[in-house]
Amino acid sequence: MRLTFSSSNLISSENPLILASDSPRRRDILTQLRIPFRQVSSNSEEKKAAGDPMKDVCLIAERKAMAVRPSEPSSWIMAADTVVVLGDNVMGKPTDAREAFAMLTNLDGKSHRVITGLCILSPIGTRALCDSVVTEVRFRDIAESEINAYIATGEPFGKAGAYAIQGIGAFMVEGITGSYTNVVGLPACVLVKALIEAGAIAQFPIY
Repeated sequence: MRLTFSSSNLISSENPLILASDSPRRRDILTQLRIPFRQVSSNSEEKKAAGDPMKDVCLIAERKAMAVRPSEPSSWIMAADTVVVLGDNVMGKPTDAREAFAMLTNLDGKSHRVITGLCILSPIGTRALCDSVVTEVRFRDIAESEINAYIATGEPFGKAGAYAIQGIGAFMVEGITGSYTNVVGLPACVLVKALIEAGAIAQFPIY
């Protein structure tokens, strides 16, 4: 349901969207879309529940958004959480080279899902959106030497599934089905549609 907000509540340079994340990838996507925003760290724990990853990422995204609401009570707030899922195995961010190697070895030559939970809170604290987006990613066969060389670049760390599709890690990706930006960490199409439907922006692109 679309809520009605005054023009002073619309996202603008004077009233930017709050990105409840330190992620440089999400920052870059919002910058590319030219949506006025400001980053605020949520400092929220990203611990996954032992349940459905589609629901887990939404709950974590909502937790992140709610964590910054006390300091940003009159702003639109957005948070996201991304995981890689291979079968029943949920992959977050590797803690060390050994874990990164295990993740990439498991993904070698297979298709997996990248799931991003997206939560948007309105200035009055209601959930304008809390949903998950799925993209299927297919990896080519990867040699062990390639995996080790990729880990040596340092890029896998801080990335769900131990790879960055927008970086060097693109060499492993044979194809995708679904949103590319979702794999990066923020589904741009879903985000913009939700902001329009929620009344956060009057039109897009934002001039």
